[in-house]
This record gives sequence, structure tokens and C-alpha cells, in this order.
Amino acid sequence: MSDKNSQDARHLDTLDRDLGRLSNLEQATAFAARPIVGGGIALVFIALAGLAAALLFGQSNNTLIVVVAAAFGAYMALNIGANDVANNMGPAVGAGALSMTGAIVIAAIFESAGALLAGGDVVKTIAKGIIDPEALGDSATFIWAMMAALLAAALWVNLATWVGAPVSTTHSVVGGVMGAGIAAAGFGAVSWGTMSKIAASWVISPVLGGLIAAGFLWFIKVRIIYQEDKIAAARKWVPVLVGIMAGAFAAYLSIKGLKKVIKIDLPTALMIGTAAAVLVWAITIPVIKRQSEGLENRNKSLKVLFGIPLVVSAAMLSFAHGANDVANAVGPLAAIVQASGTGDFLAAVSIPYWVMIIGAFGISFGLFLFGPKLIKMVGNQITKLNPMRAYCVALSAAITVIVASWLGLPVSSTHIAVGGVFGVGFFREWYTERRLKRARMAVPDQTQFSREERRRRKLVRRSHFLTIAAAWVITVPAAALLSALIFFVLNTIAG
Repeated sequence: MSDKNSQDARHLDTLDRDLGRLSNLEQATAFAARPIVGGGIALVFIALAGLAAALLFGQSNNTLIVVVAAAFGAYMALNIGANDVANNMGPAVGAGALSMTGAIVIAAIFESAGALLAGGDVVKTIAKGIIDPEALGDSATFIWAMMAALLAAALWVNLATWVGAPVSTTHSVVGGVMGAGIAAAGFGAVSWGTMSKIAASWVISPVLGGLIAAGFLWFIKVRIIYQEDKIAAARKWVPVLVGIMAGAFAAYLSIKGLKKVIKIDLPTALMIGTAAAVLVWAITIPVIKRQSEGLENRNKSLKVLFGIPLVVSAAMLSFAHGANDVANAVGPLAAIVQASGTGDFLAAVSIPYWVMIIGAFGISFGLFLFGPKLIKMVGNQITKLNPMRAYCVALSAAITVIVASWLGLPVSSTHIAVGGVFGVGFFREWYTERRLKRARMAVPDQTQFSREERRRRKLVRRSHFLTIAAAWVITVPAAALLSALIFFVLNTIAG
């Protein structure tokens, strides 16, 4: 009997091992197939965008051009979703306030809503005055230049996503337009004053975002985390911080997200923001008091109080991002549609609604299919985030845009958000080192860390910092060079 039992046990062990191998094989197959499936769905979407353009544009000599441009625009929108949206959702996911699925669903809804409800209805001729349209000569040259800019920007953002570097899609389009303009009409066609402002924003955006995020983290540490009664301090200051967040986002959305609905100047936006801040502060006081009842007096309890504000801030950032950055995908496409339909390439460009839909759905599909890689990188791999730190990043993004609008500086939401993440990480390094120095002064014979140990204890991954900084610096010239090459190829084929 015992022999039979041992034999049955061996059979069961063998079966368990075989089932384990099959399970591992299925997981490996699913992992390997995921990029193929994602790529297949993306190709179907690009094909459908081209088909929609053929049906909606109508029959003319330029229908094929519009179909190809729509496919390029859809490809660009997919890449914006895969790369840019990570900046809004990465901190919330990294802090544990949102699951990856929840982040993707919220971002898809609010990005699309921002694009369709509040997306800009007019894009100034040739991407905000980067080049002089009259220098291009005729509509055919203009169309090839916009086509080259669109494809070059999409290819560059795709490459950056593959490498794992969050880059500015706005700067990618700017570089693409500049490169195509230089190839078509020479260096004199470029507005170098505008380009110098954009170059300045490479430094200003991340530094300002990082400083503001670090400042708020310092405030939270001093006023809440290191207080003897953390819960009492949180009841006092969390409503204030949430009110500041509400005011910042109200002003942010008034300036950047509602251009299509109503034009609001900066003083009016600040008044709206102040009113929203006071209202939300008053509403939040009893809410935080109720949430904090029964919480233990420790740092982990504080995370609960920042969870909901962080989710709301991520949703608001996504709405504003969709309202503004969808133009990166559809602006050149809309210019091509107008030039192809009317032959007028000098007037302001109105964006047809079907073009906006391509941009909105493309961003959502790109986020769903390819976004998790960058979301994980921004949320987890640069520095460790919790709800308080991630909240500081989201708040700095809104405030930095307001400050930049007041100063008249063009800034990148990508640079601000990622700069905020770096700012939080570097501030934690500095603050930790400062506390260790104080501890060593209090206890002189305390063990000193070796250089290797100090390097190991760094809270920001230097490899990611260098990779991202390099990608930011070369985005405009790389997109410009690629665009110039594509323009020469397209012009040769057309000629």
C-alpha cells in the first residue's frame, strides 16, 4: 500500500512540474506576443485613420496625400500616448495611489475629454511661427514639409519610448517643422527668436519644476512629517495643500485647457484659481478630519490623506494635456488637410473635428498599448515615490505652467513633470545627508560611510538622469535632421 502511495505521490510531483512548465511557457508566450499584438492593433488603427480620411475628405487630386498624412498623424498620436502621458500618471502609479489599469483608464478618459472638449480649434500657421510660410513658396512644398515634420516627430518619439526616455512631443514637432523648413527654404526661414526661447525652456522647465516640487516636499516634511503629532498637523495643513492644488489646477485649466470654450487672461485665471482654492480648502477641512479619525501617529497613515488629491491631480493633468498636446499630433495634419483642400497655406489653420478624433483616440490607444513602460519608468525607476512626494510633483507641474505663462516662456509639460520627480529625489538626498551630518556631529564616533556605501545610498538613479537629459538636449536637432532627410526623400519622389 505504501509503495502505491509513494508512486502516486511521484506521479503528482511529475504532473505539478509539467503544469508548472506549461504555465511558465504560457506566460513567456504571452509576454513575447504582447508587442506583436500591440503593434498589430496600432497598425489597424493607423489604417482606419487613413480610411476615415479618404471617406471624409472627399474625392480630389490630393486625397491620397491626405490619407497618408492622416496615417502619419495617427502614428504620432499613438506615440504621444505611449510617451507623454506617462508624465501625468507615472507619479500616481509609482506612489501606489493608482493601479496601472486604473491609471490607463483615467488617463484615456480625461486625455480624450480634454482633446475633444477643450482642444484648441485654431493652430497658428506652421506650428506657432517656427518658420515663415511665405518662404516655402507654394502649397506643394508646404505639404511635403508638414508631412516630413509629422513623420520625423513620430519616429523620434517612438525611438525615445523604445529607449525608455520621456521626451517632449512638443519639441519633437518643433524640431520636425524647423528641419523641414530649413531643407525647403534655408536657414533664413526659421524664426530663431522663437527657437531660442524653446532652447531656454530645456533648462527652465525641469529646474523650475524640480525646485517647486522640492519646496513643497520640504514644507510637508517640516510642517507634517517631523511634527510630534503628525495627525493633528495633517488636519491643519493637508486642506491648505489641497486648496493650493485646486487653485493651481483651476488657473492652469483656465489658461491652458479651455481655449476653445473661452479665452481667459492670466489675471482672470489667477482670480478663478484663488476662489477655487478658498472653496476647496473650506470643503476639505471636514473631509480630512473624518479621514484622519482613528489613524495611528506615523508616516504610513499620512499616505491615506494624500491618495485622493493625487488621483484627482493626475486626472486634471491628463485633461489639460489632452487639450493642449493633441495639437502636436493633429496640427500639421490639419494644416495639410487645409492646404490640400483649398490650396491656402498662409491662413490660420482650423482643425476639422474628425482630425481631432484621430488625435484623441490615437493618444488613448497609444497609452493603452505601449504606455505602461514609461509609466513604470517615471513612477518607479527614477526615484522612490510615495503619495506625498508624487503630490508635490503634480502640484509643481500646474504651478510651473502658470509661472511660465506669466513670464511668457514656452515650457514642456514633460520636462516639468520629470524635473519634478528629479527635484523630489535630489531634495531627499540632500535632506538625508543633512540629517546624517547632524547625527554625526551629535555622536562624533558614529561610523562613517565609505564612498562606495554613500554612492549606493543615492536616492536618484544617475543612469536615468543622464539618459533623459541627453534625450531632451538632442530632441530638437535629432527631429530636425530626420525631418530634413524625409523632406528631401518626399520632394524627390514627388518631383
